[in-house]
This record gives sequence, C-alpha cells and structure tokens, in this order.
Amino acid sequence: MLLSRLLPVAAVVGLTGLVAGVMPANADTERPHVVVKDGKTQPTFSYKDAIREKVFVETGVDSDGDGKRDRVSVFITRPKETNGDLKVASIIEGSPYYAGLQDPPYHPADVTDYPRLAPWPVPTAPPGQANYAFPYYDNYFVSRGYAVLSADTLGTGDSDGCPTAVGRNEANGMKSVVQWLTGRATAYDAEGKKVTAGWSTGNVAMAGKSYDGTLPLAAAATGVKGLKTVVSISGVSNWYDEYRANGGVVAPDGWEGEDLDLHAKAVLSRKNPQVCESVIRQLEKRMDRVTGDYNRTWDERNFAKTAPNWKASVFVASGLADWNVKPIQMSQLWEGLKKAGVARKLWIHQAAHDEPLDVRQGAWLEALNLWFAHELYSVPNDITRQPKVDLERTPGQWETHQDWPDASARPVELGLSTGALGKRGEGTDSLVDDPSRKAEDLAANEDKPDPNRLVYLTPKLDKATKLSGTAKIKVRASIDGKSPYLSALLVDYGTDERISGFSPVVPTQKWCYGDSIPGNEGCRTVRKYTTAVTPFKIVTRGWMDVRNRNSISVTEPIKAGKDYTFSWPLQPYDYVFKPGHRIGLLLLATDHAYTLRYPAGTKVNVDLSGSSLTLPLTK
Repeated sequence: MLLSRLLPVAAVVGLTGLVAGVMPANADTERPHVVVKDGKTQPTFSYKDAIREKVFVETGVDSDGDGKRDRVSVFITRPKETNGDLKVASIIEGSPYYAGLQDPPYHPADVTDYPRLAPWPVPTAPPGQANYAFPYYDNYFVSRGYAVLSADTLGTGDSDGCPTAVGRNEANGMKSVVQWLTGRATAYDAEGKKVTAGWSTGNVAMAGKSYDGTLPLAAAATGVKGLKTVVSISGVSNWYDEYRANGGVVAPDGWEGEDLDLHAKAVLSRKNPQVCESVIRQLEKRMDRVTGDYNRTWDERNFAKTAPNWKASVFVASGLADWNVKPIQMSQLWEGLKKAGVARKLWIHQAAHDEPLDVRQGAWLEALNLWFAHELYSVPNDITRQPKVDLERTPGQWETHQDWPDASARPVELGLSTGALGKRGEGTDSLVDDPSRKAEDLAANEDKPDPNRLVYLTPKLDKATKLSGTAKIKVRASIDGKSPYLSALLVDYGTDERISGFSPVVPTQKWCYGDSIPGNEGCRTVRKYTTAVTPFKIVTRGWMDVRNRNSISVTEPIKAGKDYTFSWPLQPYDYVFKPGHRIGLLLLATDHAYTLRYPAGTKVNVDLSGSSLTLPLTK
C-alpha cells in the first residue's frame, strides 16, 4: 500500500547531510552503510550471516535480595558488518515470555463474603520448554541496518531478579539495556567478561505487543536518554484499569480470576523461582483485591500520567475488539501524550488482541520502516506529517484522521424513561441481580421484560450515527444486597452482518514478510476477519463499585434503600450505528464475564428523573 508521497532521496541528503553510517542509495563509498531510499532503510545486509550473541546487562536494582545487582539476559542479532566500521540503531523487545510460562491457579470469581486469593503452590523449577518464539522485528529489520535485541525481563529466563508485573524493577531492567547501548551501563558475556556495544549509534527503540508493548511505556516513563521512540501494540498504560474499574475488581474478557499477581506468577521462569516468593506475596497483598481501591502499587504502574517526562516518541496500535487490554489503555495513553506534546501516531483496527502485522500485513512494516528511519536515523521522510491516526472502519477499509476521538464529536445527553432512551422520565425501574447470567443473554429480547436487567432504547435511527470517544452514565439509584457493582452496556440493536472474529484462513496459508533461517521463519499464517449475522452487538461497557462513588482510592459503604447518584465512564470507543438500528443502554449489577460474582438477589431501584446517558456523537 502506498502510504503517501515521500521526499526524494536527493532531498534526504540536501536537507540534513549524511547521518553517520547512513547513505542514500546512489552513494559511492567503500565503508559499509545503511542505505536509504524513498525515506526507508533498504535490505542491504545478510540476515543469515548476522552476528548472534548473548550478554547480561547489569541493572541498578537487587529485586531478588541476593546482595547482587540483577542482570538482564539479552540476545542480540546485528549485521556482521558491525564488527567493523558499521554502527547501527537498535530495536529492543523486552518480554517475560521467551522462556515459557508457569500455570498458577486463578482466583475465585464467585464471592460468598469477600474476595479471596487462590492458594499458590510456589514453583521450584522453571516451566520447562519455552513456548514463545522470538519477535518478528529481526527478520525484517536486521537486513535493513538495525540491531534487534530480545531481552528477558527480570525474574524470567536467564535474567536475575523477580517479576513484578512491570513494577519499578522491571522498568529499571529495560532502562539499563538502553543505557548499555548508549555507553552508560555495563554488560558481561557468559564468561563474565565486560562487553561493550561499540557498534551502537546510541539511538534506541523499544517495541512489542501486550506485556511486551507495556515494557516500552515503563521504560519511556523513566525518561532514559537514548530511547528515541517506542512502539506499543495493545500495551497497558495503566495497570489499574486492566484489573480494576472505578473501584471495582474486574478481569480481562475470558480470564475471570486473573489479577496483577497472576502475571508475575505466570512468568516466573528464572532458575530457582522460589527465591521470589516473598516479592510475589507482597504483590498479592498490595494489589488489594478486597476493596479494589487505587493505591501506591497501582500508581507506580500508571505510565500514562508520566507522559510529560517522556523523551521518546510513541507509535500506538490497538484493536477495538480487544477486551483483554481494553480500549481505555489506548485512549488514556493517547490523551496523555497529546497533553504532554509528545510526538505520536496511532493505528486502530477492528480485530482484538492481535498484531497489526496480521491485520494489515506489509503496510504495517512499511509504516514501521518509515517511523524507525525518521526517529532513529533522522531520515526526513514525511511520516510525521501524515495524518496522526489510521482507523479501520470495516475489514480492510481504512480512514485517516488528524486526531482521535473525532474532533467533531459532541456530548449528547439522553434521558431514561421506562423502556426508552431519549427524553427524561419519572418514577422508578427495578432489577434483581442474577450473576449466573451472561450479558449476551441479558441483552437479547430487548422488547420483552426481564427481571434481571433494565433496557432503554432509542427509536430507530433515521441516519447513520457515529460515536467517537467516551460515553458516560449517571444513575440515581438505591441498592440493597451483597453485590457492590453497577454495570452499563451500550448496545447496537438491529440485525446485521458483523465481525465475529479474526482467524487463520482455511486451508492454512502463509505469507512471508522477512528473512528466514532454520528455526526462525520470516513468515506468518494468513488471518482474516470472519462475520456472522446477529440481532445485536454489545459495543462498549463500563463498571463501577458503588462504594467508590466519590473516589477510586476510598471505599465508603452505602446504606441499603438510600438513593445515591452514581456516575462512571464506559470504555472509549469508535462505532457507527446504521440507519434503522436502535441504540440501547443495558443496566446490570453483575457483568458475568468481567466483574466479581456475589450471591444473587441484589436489588437496584433506578430513579429515572435523576439518570441519563451521555454519548459523544459526531455531527
């Protein structure tokens, strides 16, 4: 795909002169160099003949308490010419997954009196055979003049230390790898000899997906020099919003009972893992699964709020169907970067917790090549002058925007009256919580009464209506029962063919994007969107613990039968409701797939005159 017009090669030289080690395609020189054409680095070097080595970078922390500074294990792939005159920029993917995963028990999602933790049998050995491949960046970028580093996070693989779900020690570990590449930290080989990165230009990127896309944000939050840019795919910008929501304990979709400590327990793949028991026990306690309150443990993992301190630019990618790392992670990071004036770019696709490499294939690599060339080699292409946002509206149909949410979106307040969404009504509506019922069941048959939910519907829309941003709900209600949750779901009612998944094609096909060697193939399975005709779609949702009605940091009990006003946001979203469809609001107590499930029977009485839904709608 042609992304846009690029500056000609002559302009690259004329504007900036030659960056060290970087030459235009027609340069005549005997020195090895990174070749630039059309604003991108070109495949000049042999991936097969690349140097592959392992080093151990010393950090400034001792998280396993053995009296020695933790060391990060780093596997490096770099052009063989870097053993001579060539200096190259670096791309780091830090990960806790390279050495495989433990299988810790999930916490109970069903609650009888208060939330409890599952007993954790402390592992006494690494999990065994690794079950995660190395990243794809080396297959594509090594031949184009980059070193690619795969780093085991602390407490995993051959690294020292203890995993803490991207606590300060893990951030320090990634910071130290950057510092080694800029000459400010020390590394050793397997024999204990010091190793320098004399081949490094000192310009560094970090990139990755999910946990691997969270570590770049944590590293950027340290303000480390030399980290020029980060690429965060489905990364967590604030861990509180991964496992909590407005005071409530919530889970990623399909992972009921997961919490912050489960991440640390699962990736504890280092030798002698039992040495980390006390660190993880502290994490169990400090994450506070009982109240769900925001505290220091969560605050130190809130990377979005630190954006004013960042020196690195940011390329973000996220899926609108990703209810593992929910849309708020992308949204609050994007907003924080905007307020801080950080250079940024955003891709939003229609898949879930998926790689943009699978969604858009070569176009993703083209964009990364332009981005890294600009940020790491100072190539004056037009990547930063292109529209900041690429958004996939329907499968394969992409739009560009100057920002997100849509600047034309305006808040539209809709009142609630029995069964209707629009004008404000009088009186009360009631529901009785049944935590065993799933939201998809409760959303069905919207025109029929159901004691376990409340549904409010607009009339059929006479034109397409686009939502872009964060919907907000206000409910005046009294609550009597054991469940502290209120849940709101925004629903598109109207039979339609909708995306149902993003899966490998059948029969299986592969496409190749980069270089291959035995055991590390530069090819991936082709994946495509699947569709299904459905009568409705749950567009977005949001939750709160009513005891945190005044602050996410403070639990305040409520009195049964007393009216309170509860307000909370839904997950940010971008969606077009078609003509003839109806916008629906579904009110629940328990949201079976996300919230904890207290005993059935909690009664919620909603005062219609004090309740409303506000939607960010475009003109």
